[in-house]
Amino acid sequence: MDKQQIQYRHEWKHEISYSDLLAIRSRLKAVALPDPHAADGKYLIRSIYFDNLRDKALREKVDGVNRREKFRIRFYNMDTSFISLEKKSRVNGLGTKYSARLTLEEARKIADGDLDWMMGSGRPLVEELYCKMVSQGLRPRTIVDYTREPYVYAPGNVRVTFDYDIRTGLMNTGFLDPEIVTVPAGDAGIILEVKWDNFLPSIIKDCVQTPGRRVTAFSKYAQCRIYD
Repeated sequence: MDKQQIQYRHEWKHEISYSDLLAIRSRLKAVALPDPHAADGKYLIRSIYFDNLRDKALREKVDGVNRREKFRIRFYNMDTSFISLEKKSRVNGLGTKYSARLTLEEARKIADGDLDWMMGSGRPLVEELYCKMVSQGLRPRTIVDYTREPYVYAPGNVRVTFDYDIRTGLMNTGFLDPEIVTVPAGDAGIILEVKWDNFLPSIIKDCVQTPGRRVTAFSKYAQCRIYD
């Protein structure tokens, strides 16, 4: 389905050091499971984020707007046989995500500005993106690459991830090309993310404690906009 039943989730983000990663990983492995979809415990994520000439998505993030959304096209491990269009929404500090499958050809058409087919796609999220590309001027804007190391814990539907080696592309036109060159996104470090539904089990809360670190509004998209 293109739009799932709305389930808003809680989220923590911390920027951590390599020594923090080693300590938290060790504790997590005693209680949580590696994501079964991750080959060798990790995977590469490539996304292209949408914004307009007024940097609507970027400004809403930086300014901490209470109700905001952003669109992206995403695939994993440079495998373009499974591509998804995603919209992330955030309200009162809680987040949710909608997604729809795209074919490689459809993703290319969106990147090339060939949009007329979108309104007849039969996928509400694709049609919503079309309307906002027309009305708000949204366009593919910035490539975001990173490696993700994910862990899951069933009670609370908890997902803990380490994201690192964050990179960006100086041009967005070739984001579907696995050979396109990306570069480090400034001094971006390691991002610990913790997401859960209605409650965060104390055993996971204890595992991810990082004394002296504070919850941060770090945005990989904003970090990857440093060159434009």
